[in-house]
Amino acid sequence: MTIPLSLLPDGMIDLPDAQLRLWPQWLEPEEADALFADLLAGVPWEVHRIRLFGREVDSPRLSCWMGDPEARYRYSGALFEPHSWHPSLKRVAERLRHTLGTPFNSVLANRYRNGRDAMGWHSDDEPELGDAPMIASISLGATRRFLLKHRGRPKARLALDLPHGSLLLMAGQTQMHYRHALPRTARPVGERINLTFRWIRPVSGSR
Repeated sequence: MTIPLSLLPDGMIDLPDAQLRLWPQWLEPEEADALFADLLAGVPWEVHRIRLFGREVDSPRLSCWMGDPEARYRYSGALFEPHSWHPSLKRVAERLRHTLGTPFNSVLANRYRNGRDAMGWHSDDEPELGDAPMIASISLGATRRFLLKHRGRPKARLALDLPHGSLLLMAGQTQMHYRHALPRTARPVGERINLTFRWIRPVSGSR
């Protein structure tokens, strides 16, 4: 199902086995515009190599992993050492701490240059995130459709159009029960930046 934002007066999304809340305009338009421009120009964007069907390929987007020095993150067979915080993102992390009451020591920035850039089905369930991670996802730039589907209940699906300046919180058992994706689109669409703030805990050994 697709949920119109007008039907979410308190931001809470009723989805089985999930804890989701959406703030459609967490950042004021001027704030979102300034942050988007700042990150486009100031983040050291790179193409991450990921493991897909047993081989390493370029991910279909630009990315940058940032955070505290100890916030190392293992994803798709690769260990990511964090870049130093971009000053603007450090300020956003502190603001999120006040809004949500929880700290964040890292952020994954993904840049989708056009409709061909995408993110396949996955869950943010790496050991470094713990059993019930809180993922705070901020969208900037062009509106893109975000999908969730339950691992064991085919009818439990959701589509959200995430606008410029919005904040989506995924918490509790959401990552255990759901996969999510940002699919490709053939329609003309501008650039988008997605910021997923996380708390990474040290995990010994490799995955």
